[in-house]
Amino acid sequence: MELLSKLKNKHFLSLAGNAIMSVFGLVIAAVLYRALPVEELGVWVFFQSTLLLIDTFRSGFLTTAFIKFYAGAEKNRAAEIMGSSWYLGLAITCIFIVLNIPALFFLDKIENQGLLFFFKWFAVTYICTLPSFMASCVVQAQQRFDRLLYIRFVSQVLFILGIVLLIVTGKNNLQNIIYANLAAALLTSLFTFAAGYSGIRDFRYRTKKGIKEMFHFGKYSVGTTLGSNLFRSSDTFIINFLLGPAALAIYNLGQRLMEIVEIPLRSFAATAMPALSAAYNQDKRNEVIYVMKKYTGMLTVALVPVALVAVLLADVAVGLIGGGKYVGTEAANVFRLFMTFALLFPADRFLALTLDVIHQPKINFYKVLIMLAANIAGDFIGIHLLGNIYGVAITTVIPIIIGVLIGYFALRRYLPFSMWNIYQVGYAELRLLVRQFLRRPVSRD
Repeated sequence: MELLSKLKNKHFLSLAGNAIMSVFGLVIAAVLYRALPVEELGVWVFFQSTLLLIDTFRSGFLTTAFIKFYAGAEKNRAAEIMGSSWYLGLAITCIFIVLNIPALFFLDKIENQGLLFFFKWFAVTYICTLPSFMASCVVQAQQRFDRLLYIRFVSQVLFILGIVLLIVTGKNNLQNIIYANLAAALLTSLFTFAAGYSGIRDFRYRTKKGIKEMFHFGKYSVGTTLGSNLFRSSDTFIINFLLGPAALAIYNLGQRLMEIVEIPLRSFAATAMPALSAAYNQDKRNEVIYVMKKYTGMLTVALVPVALVAVLLADVAVGLIGGGKYVGTEAANVFRLFMTFALLFPADRFLALTLDVIHQPKINFYKVLIMLAANIAGDFIGIHLLGNIYGVAITTVIPIIIGVLIGYFALRRYLPFSMWNIYQVGYAELRLLVRQFLRRPVSRD
């Protein structure tokens, strides 16, 4: 019981939620990599990347803005933000559905299967996922990571059960996988309504002021999030059209294994955002910077041994997830290349998060545009020089370094600090956390 008491905290629950989602995602990937030919798997990756990119307009517009204004707000203000966010969520969803309708009349003209699947199923997917998306924003802002875990668990379990059923019945093709995805999304949204997580009841408390406030913040945060996703998906599009879907499937496998880094990054970002927002809303500048240092430093220090082990065991990981046909391909080395500069990811993520919190989303927006331009230029140069996916993987480190430098110098104008102190604080906090878990006394020297 004592161990359970230690584990029942927001950090562990957030980590568990992300871990569950990522583990199921890896299981799904492992099954699909074995069930589909390399080219068809590449089509699936392209379809999913396009879908995620378009969904960025909604998630980017609302997620950061909602958490920032909702966390720590008094009751009436929280209801206003909730209702206003639902209004914007519905508006964004309807706009994209209307934009998608003309494409439905030209489906027979589209030859690319990824684009065909996207235009055919985007609208219904967007509708089915809106309630569960809003519920995820709500429970994250409330720091109810147990509820976030439930939402993600239901979604992933339903989807993987659908895929298993398709495999058992011998109907595991791309079309039926989309049906399984839609069914999982719809049932998860119905679950959030039934559990009372969605906040839809506060829709009547929306105000023009709240909507306008959310809109003006969101117009920058959506640009930042869209740029970030373009930064990631630009590799997908460039590889798909220059090197082909088979190369994309191999590259995606190496990139997919980066979940080992993304799990803790997403988890701690989810717990850091409300803490940063609360400190800023209470005008505690030193605490804002300290929280940023703590999360950045802790994750970076913790990732050092993880990165070393991952580099050594890259071939094993590729064989485990992708299967024998991917062993000996470039996938393992792509994974190794990403892991060598993964230690920069926490700094890039939490510096950007803090800039959003202190009302500087415009800086993040311009930063991401610069990173995107550097990444696209690097991809074309790398492919031109090397002629393979290594050219894309190697040049990815350049925009990451650019992002860290811009974030660091921009945040120093809010309150001066040093990069080295970030890792000093992180080491001390990680040491404290470990010893507290082991119930040993420690001094914060």
